[in-house]
Amino acid sequence: MDHSSRAAPEALDALARRLLALPPSCGPVRLIGVDGHAGSGKSTFAARLSQALGEAPVLHLDDLATHDELFEWTGRFREQVLTPLAAGRTARYGVYDWVHRAFTHREELAPAPFVIVEGVGAGRRSVRPFLACLLWMEVPERRSWQRGRRRDGPGLSGFWDEWIRAEERHFAADPSRPFADHLVLPGNEGYVVLTGPPATA
Repeated sequence: MDHSSRAAPEALDALARRLLALPPSCGPVRLIGVDGHAGSGKSTFAARLSQALGEAPVLHLDDLATHDELFEWTGRFREQVLTPLAAGRTARYGVYDWVHRAFTHREELAPAPFVIVEGVGAGRRSVRPFLACLLWMEVPERRSWQRGRRRDGPGLSGFWDEWIRAEERHFAADPSRPFADHLVLPGNEGYVVLTGPPATA
């Protein structure tokens, strides 16, 4: 593994320059995946990367998952997002409301130069062929889950128990980290970005 790195904001600026040099991967779009364990800081990092890429749109996979289909959203993602973007068309996808347990509205996603997809499973086997780059949040699973539990509070303790079991099954069958182009380490003053595992090559 190449451990050359920079501290933020230089790390994000350097990463943005690398991503700008990549060819489109899904029609006219450079699709950037941000994967990692629940609670690892994917959403926060994706928002900051979006700024570094000129306010690139961000799709949150939590909008496609449901209580009954925590990881079985691949069909919706392919039909509602990947297929139209690959054709250069605006994607329109349903957004799941975790309180009302239903898809309550739709969002539009234009085929921008960059689209960031963040969420657990963003680097799964069926999605990787459409990604220009896969980023993995390098935070240990137990620390990530503890952070997530603290964030959501005791009222969602039962949901977290179910989620952790589902996440363990998912990554055991369909790991993302071995295929990451870069590992992202959150720090006190920003991020450190490392070259991904040798298995990527």
